[in-house]
This record gives sequence, C-alpha cells and structure tokens, in this order.
Amino acid sequence: MNFINKIIDLLNHRFSIGDTISFTPKSVVIVILVLILTSFLLKIIRKIIFRTLASDTKMKFKSLFSFFNYFVYIVVTLILLQNFGVNLTAVFAASAALLVGVGLALQTFIQDIISGVFILIDKSVLVGDIIEVDGQIGQVENIKLRTTRAVTRENKVLIIPNHKFLTSILFNWTENGILTKEIVEVGVAYRSNPREVEAILLDVALKNDKVLNDPSPFVIFKDFGDSALIFHLYISLNSSFSANIVKSDVRYDIYEALASKGIEIPFPQRTITYAHPPKQAE
Repeated sequence: MNFINKIIDLLNHRFSIGDTISFTPKSVVIVILVLILTSFLLKIIRKIIFRTLASDTKMKFKSLFSFFNYFVYIVVTLILLQNFGVNLTAVFAASAALLVGVGLALQTFIQDIISGVFILIDKSVLVGDIIEVDGQIGQVENIKLRTTRAVTRENKVLIIPNHKFLTSILFNWTENGILTKEIVEVGVAYRSNPREVEAILLDVALKNDKVLNDPSPFVIFKDFGDSALIFHLYISLNSSFSANIVKSDVRYDIYEALASKGIEIPFPQRTITYAHPPKQAE
C-alpha cells in the first residue's frame, strides 16, 4: 500500500522549470496517452475518407492529410500544455505579429488548397476536360491541390491557381460530353438570295468530314446588319479543342462557294463629303 502511495505521490509531484513551465509526471503520461489516442482517431478518419476517394485522388490527398495531421497535433499539444500549467501567454504574445504576417502571406496559398479540395470532391473539373478561364482555353492534364495544369491549343502549359475556379467564371466545354456546337458567322450583300445562301452554307458544312451529321448543321438568319445580311452556321464537333482549325477550314470553303455563285461578302465603306471642297493647288 505504501508503495502505491509513493507511486501516486511521485506522479503528482510538481516539477518546475523557471517561471513558465510547471508539470507533473501524471500530466506527462496523460499528454502521451492523448497524443496516442489522437493518432489512432486520425488514422480511423483517414481510412473512412479514403474509402470514398478514387485511387488517383488518394495520392493527391496525402499531402493534405499530412498537413492536417500536423495541425491537429499542434493544437492538441498546445491545449494540453495550457491545461497542465505551462504558461503559453508570453509565447503567443511574442509570436502574434509573426503569425499575422505568415497568415497574410499564406492567404492565397490556403485559398488554392481549399479550392483544390473542392475541385477533387465535387469533380467540377476532371483530367481531359477542356476549360476556359479568364479567356484562356486549355485541356486539363493534371489537377493538384494548389494548381491545375492545362495545355493550350498552341501546346503551351497553362498553370492555373485553383482559387481561380472559385473567383472567376469557369466554362467547362466538355462536362456534358465531348460534343460541342460551334458558330461560323457569315455576312453577304443585301442583294443576295437568303435561301440560296442557306443552302450553300449547309452544303459546305456537310462536305466537311470533321463536322458531324448528327446533330445536323443548321443556319439561322441572324440579323440585318449595317452593310450585310448576317447568317450563323451552327456545326457540331466531337473535338472542340481543335474547333478553331475546323472553323477556319469551313470559312475557306464558304468563301470559295460564295465566290463561285457570285455572292458578295461586303465590307463597311465610308464616303467622305466635304462641305467646302478643298482648293486645288495653283
């Protein structure tokens, strides 16, 4: 019994290091046990979350979980130390300005990480998607926690901070499938026959092997312009990433087809009239 009492006394004996640190062996044991329990709970949480993730997504989340584990350990350790008599007020007061500066510096970094998590969870952007952000178009090749990499039509690598997907308007051209509709605008002279123009545009579209027949192309008489009748030719493509090349080919063919039929593609013209004609040099 005396032995047990001595052990209890030893566990409750308070040791002091200076004026800021004071602890007992019992508090040290409790801290160790709490850290072990925290580690066990984090592993369980990680297993539960990993079950819902795809295999490629798990690799991207490893760094995030490591950061989260360190954060939890630091918070738990600070709480335990504060509860067991360690005076942390002086430490926090001395480092407050530093923590504020670090927080401001990491603000965009943290936004990128959070945005990357949202992207991976809700799958708003996937590898292979063709996206448009801030006027830049690219095909997604890699999605990481902080950045997304895409390749443009000019074969340049576009590195997009993930917070852009939350703060900017995102166009995902292929979320509904790889098939997209494109528009080719054509203006012809007012003396042209609209029905003939429509037939020519449809014939050009159907002869292009890159344009899909299903859904079939169609023409809309868009407007009466200042100097031309405006038509929109709608075509369907299954490779929207190369749409600019296909539309260029279609424009070449339209120009040749209209020229062969004597249909003019007008351009704006201005006539300058002088109120007082300039004097001729003597």
